[in-house]
Amino acid sequence: MSDYRPTLSRSPYGAGSAEVVRNNVLRNTYWLLAISMVPTVLGAAVGMMSGINQLMAGSPGMSAIIFLVGAFGLMFAIDKNTDSSVGVGLLLLFTFFMGVMLSRLLGFVMGMSNGTQLVMTAFGGTAIVFGTMATLASTIKRDLSGMAKFMFIGVVILIVASLANIFLQLPALMLTVSVLAIVIFSAFMLIDLQRVVNGGETNYVVATLAIYLDVYNVFSNLLALLGIFGGSRD
Repeated sequence: MSDYRPTLSRSPYGAGSAEVVRNNVLRNTYWLLAISMVPTVLGAAVGMMSGINQLMAGSPGMSAIIFLVGAFGLMFAIDKNTDSSVGVGLLLLFTFFMGVMLSRLLGFVMGMSNGTQLVMTAFGGTAIVFGTMATLASTIKRDLSGMAKFMFIGVVILIVASLANIFLQLPALMLTVSVLAIVIFSAFMLIDLQRVVNGGETNYVVATLAIYLDVYNVFSNLLALLGIFGGSRD
């Protein structure tokens, strides 16, 4: 998870131009979000085939440091290059990195006899959440951006709890974090999608990064819960 939230800006254009910008940003965001799943899958495959996932499993503390440094470093670089093709390239590199980081969890789940089924279930569940949030973002008239501050505090708490649990190893805390993460990032997904739908974001790279983080966290935490409650080692 990450507590970094890209800044979503208001449109500087007039009403007519703003409508065109809104439609372009919405279309480009969905396309880039779909494309970003390709390097994510490739990164996960590389992580599992190279054995990186096993190294991360053997050293969770170091893995957390690598994740935080790599993720925040790339997100900072993306934020500085959102108005050029370099930003798109860095975003795809970021999604590849996130795929590699995901390989630890995927390796654990795929080691179960029903691992493939669990991954597909998590994918389907995430797709349902995304579809639901996209529909709500298009129908809810109230501006939900004010919720972001409270959600951000929740994300910070989740990160602190996740880091603490590396040492505490409390199953109950891990379950609590995963459940709350799904709720919080589903809410963030709604907020970020609404901003794009309503024209509150004029940069599709920034919009894609925000929504990608929401989708990634919902999927990974849903998969973790499925692995705990629905996994089979038979």
